[in-house]
Amino acid sequence: MAQRHGYLGSMRLTYSALAAFTACCVAIGVFWLSLSFFQYEEETKARGRLSLYRSTVVSELERFSHLTYVLARDSHVIDTATGAATGRLDRRLAAFAAQSGLDAIYLMRPDGMTVSASNAGKSDSFVGQDYSFRPYFQQARNGTQGRFYGIGATTGLPGYFIADAVRLPDETLIGVIAIKLDLTDLEEAWRAAGEQVLLANRDGVIMLSSDPDWRYRTLQDLDSAQRARIAQDRQFPGQRLEPLDWADNKDARAMIGGAERIHLSASVPPHDWVLHYFADDSAAMTRSWLLTGMVMILAGTGFLVSQVRRTQRIGEALRRSEAEEAQLREANERLAVEIEERRAAERRLKRTQNELERASRLAALGQLAASVTHELGQPIAAMRNHLAAAEIGGQRAERILPRISGIVDRMEAITRQLKFFARTDREDFSQVDLRAVVQSALALVEPNIEKIGVEVTFIQPKHPILVRGNQLRLEQVLTNILRNAVDSVEDCHIRQIALSLGGCDGTGWVEICDSGHGLGQASLDDLQEPFVTTRESGRGMGLGLAISANIVKEHHGRISARNGTNSGAVFRVELPLADRDEDLSAA
Repeated sequence: MAQRHGYLGSMRLTYSALAAFTACCVAIGVFWLSLSFFQYEEETKARGRLSLYRSTVVSELERFSHLTYVLARDSHVIDTATGAATGRLDRRLAAFAAQSGLDAIYLMRPDGMTVSASNAGKSDSFVGQDYSFRPYFQQARNGTQGRFYGIGATTGLPGYFIADAVRLPDETLIGVIAIKLDLTDLEEAWRAAGEQVLLANRDGVIMLSSDPDWRYRTLQDLDSAQRARIAQDRQFPGQRLEPLDWADNKDARAMIGGAERIHLSASVPPHDWVLHYFADDSAAMTRSWLLTGMVMILAGTGFLVSQVRRTQRIGEALRRSEAEEAQLREANERLAVEIEERRAAERRLKRTQNELERASRLAALGQLAASVTHELGQPIAAMRNHLAAAEIGGQRAERILPRISGIVDRMEAITRQLKFFARTDREDFSQVDLRAVVQSALALVEPNIEKIGVEVTFIQPKHPILVRGNQLRLEQVLTNILRNAVDSVEDCHIRQIALSLGGCDGTGWVEICDSGHGLGQASLDDLQEPFVTTRESGRGMGLGLAISANIVKEHHGRISARNGTNSGAVFRVELPLADRDEDLSAA
């Protein structure tokens, strides 16, 4: 007893340990799944924010891209570029800049010297300054719209520069008109939204940032060629361009400012600039812990409830056990009776099948009786004529006997065709040539074929198609199908029956096509039911296909039927070839 209690205690400890381990696995799984889901949500939100900020930057860059093109064709600008006084243009440009919110609009000579500007007369005026070293000036002079971001050489304030060439109607270059945009409002918007955003140029230099400490840092080390080009263009004068303390961890994650963040980026046209967006997803971790805790609480509550219900079910099961045992004994007794009744029903079904086969043969025999009487009447009349001629003419026996012997052979062949209709025993299976089976079946229904004038075509291979079976029973199958085909075309204008046979993939087959009325809405399963027929009343008992299906099944074959392409029906009988490794003699 003590050992039993010790065993039960050990089982309870094992069960408790297993339950605790399962709970831990579930908690870990819930946590990681929920964390992945919430992080995906945060990443989706971040992509939306990045798309919004990218659109804002692109819109800001393109907002005044057309202005330099328009100003380059303004008559006041052209007059000033060709030597007119600058005062009127200075006032005009100042008005344009004030109304559009631009930092400056200024006109330069072909050598880069500024001759007129919206800030003329101010301490930080561009007038008199040479900007020929700027890439935007060189691009405009070469025939394309110049664009450039950098720290102003005169004001020391960063800006985005756009420039277009001023030309005479004959395309003579007379100057370059440029505008300067202040993009620092973008930084203010990012900071106000509490976002971590930076915009870097193609060299990886941060031009705009929500964090002022990141501005003019680099995302990667600059080589000497990059630094030389930046110095030549005076793009970021006075800036050390030191690398930013960050690391791209791939998979949309990065370390920046000592913390891991969601990191997404997008290119900004028309330059090779990249907008970087960093998002904090710590809320996803918090939500995952909360969800895991709730799941574990619910799981614990469910476990307690299930244990209470389990105890109740065990008690109910114990109370039902004796009643169920008595019911089981009673059910076993009823089952034994049902088994015996089923066996008796199977024996009756077997007898019924045999009777159906016999009835089918008798039905066929009745239909053939008239034809056989007609066929036998001719040779009998011939014999009588030969005997009368011999008696009158005094012919010798050796001359008349061969004729009478031939007539007797013909009569024997006619009667031999009817043998299998009277047989009830089951003969052993042997090798049977399907060609011979088809020929015998055609001979049996030949009187019916000739009576209504059916055109029969028979396509057969030159080599035997050998199957294992009982030839007489297979003849009965094909005779039934052929009789059905003859009856089907009797009332048709075109009376044709086509037979073909062959063998492939271990199966021999016979296919019979007629030009009759077809199967209609009936299926092969319907036609295999005893006493079901598509012929009018009095033209058949509906047993032929039912018997034929059973015979083919005994031969381990299959029979199928379908409506023809244009009209009529197509019946196909498939039987295993004789070389298959199976003992069909037990069928």
